[in-house]
Amino acid sequence: MDIRKFYEGNEFEAYEYLGAHVSNEGTVFRTYAPNASKVSVIGDFSEWEDIPMKPVEDGRFYELCVPEAKETMRYKYRIYDKKGNFIDHCDPYGFGMELRPGTCSVIRDITGFEFSDKEWLTKRSVCLDQALNIYEVHLGSWKRRSDEDEEGWFSYSEIADELIDYVCEMGYNYIELMPLSEHPCDESWGYQSTGFFAPTARYGTPNELMELVDKCHKKGIGVIVDFVPVHFAVDHYGLTEYDGTKLYEYPSDDIGYNEWGSRNFNHSKGEVRSFIQSAADYWLSVYHFDGLRMDAVRNMIYWNGDERRGENKNAIQFLKSMNSGLKARHDTAIIAAEDSSSYPRVTAPVFAGGLGFDYKWDLGWMHDTLEYFQSAPMYRSRDYHKLTFSMLYFYNERFIMPLSHDEVVHGKATVAQKMNGQYQEKFPQARALYMYMIAHPGKKLNFMGSEFAQLREWDEKRQQDWDMLKYPLHDSFREYIKKLNTIYLEHSALHYDYDATNFEWSDCNAIERCVYAIRRKSADGDILAVFNFSDWFQAGYSVRIGEEYKAELLIDSDDQLYSGTTPHVSTKFSCENGRLSMDIPPFSGRMFLLTK
Repeated sequence: MDIRKFYEGNEFEAYEYLGAHVSNEGTVFRTYAPNASKVSVIGDFSEWEDIPMKPVEDGRFYELCVPEAKETMRYKYRIYDKKGNFIDHCDPYGFGMELRPGTCSVIRDITGFEFSDKEWLTKRSVCLDQALNIYEVHLGSWKRRSDEDEEGWFSYSEIADELIDYVCEMGYNYIELMPLSEHPCDESWGYQSTGFFAPTARYGTPNELMELVDKCHKKGIGVIVDFVPVHFAVDHYGLTEYDGTKLYEYPSDDIGYNEWGSRNFNHSKGEVRSFIQSAADYWLSVYHFDGLRMDAVRNMIYWNGDERRGENKNAIQFLKSMNSGLKARHDTAIIAAEDSSSYPRVTAPVFAGGLGFDYKWDLGWMHDTLEYFQSAPMYRSRDYHKLTFSMLYFYNERFIMPLSHDEVVHGKATVAQKMNGQYQEKFPQARALYMYMIAHPGKKLNFMGSEFAQLREWDEKRQQDWDMLKYPLHDSFREYIKKLNTIYLEHSALHYDYDATNFEWSDCNAIERCVYAIRRKSADGDILAVFNFSDWFQAGYSVRIGEEYKAELLIDSDDQLYSGTTPHVSTKFSCENGRLSMDIPPFSGRMFLLTK
């Protein structure tokens, strides 16, 4: 590690020096504690008695090789402050931790696994002009061995084959895993971390996680992982006041804590910047992840996410330098921002004055769309342009359309449950919503369980309600999502999201009828999607497609195959004088392939 780069905030591989590294001579421990009076390592190998570490480099780093320290043994650093008091901390750069409620780091050798994904990595891209259909997963609650046992998770290895086969079957081509860095509280879902380099022990070992990623790549599935560059858990054994001073956090509590009660990283310090961006590089380099979804970017752009407090210039500059460095090292890895602000040029390159992300979540689209479908049909003509507004700003950024975990928890209801009306009315509206999502420009993200219209809010302690698939409404809904996903993957017109010539509103003025028509264009054929979001039958609707085009129905959301009312393969439409005409049932959508 280059010490100068470390202090300047330009180091991306600090984990190759710091942490616990297994060697032929034993395990070499190194930690950075510039304000400590002394540091010891304690662990299973010392019967938890102090073994003093030696100051090295400029005296702010501490090092020790312990011959008796072997892989899987637990350890901590005992760090003494200037007054002689000490706290036992887990290793900030540790590659493993024990299962909660244990708080020790665990020695892990991360060099032994042999990946077989060279072909995948060579062909990988950020998918700007390709399909990107993401299935968001919380590993601990997709499927479980037992809901009664609070530790009833499957391991990375155990869940790999079933998860991958399911994702392939359903027509997703990327998985996004909620944070896997070690965290003490299940309810934080990994967003309050104590081990930024340690895959959570809930699901097994680092090698098992590498195996999961490698198997995904063999089946053509990319894997994105959530990454938290904003804050860390307050637990005393973690980063909090690591060397007896506020080393990683801000000195003032006014900006030191955030709305989640966790500690904010001090992005103005070089060693903190090197820590965070080294962790980001670590997941991409060591585990071969195909991208990072950066959490709560708004809270870096503005002080504690509050625009009224002004921009955090140091954090903004850090985002630019981190993203530039990551893209230089991993040019085909996806870097996506979960950012609820309207800060400009988030997805523009840094050299063009942007923050350097590849994508940004379109949370405005998500809120407007779900609010529209929650409203009663009698108000939808009033709210008609909630669904057209997104295209007024769409080309400002490269957006992902997210229906994520955040929309199915904390009293918000699931996506299907949000639909207006009683049980039977929710399903046709949810089918129409998902067709609208596929037709709308932007890459796609859907949270687990939503693909079969789960009605129970997500709970991290329970697996998804797979038994709902014995009911025809839920089973047919999943078949419908599978077909939609297949259409999305197969038709290039749905992939050129950020080319303004690819999209047009064929109809965005049928306000009283609550009818919309979206057209997506490509040389391989255009896609036309027609929607009736009202609760009444629309007779004699027509939309212009051009005299040189003919239409082929790809999918009808009202097909009886998907528990609709239209008999299978009986959808009626006609093409005359350059217009496509049809009757449209309530709460339904139809998608056509237009070819010359």
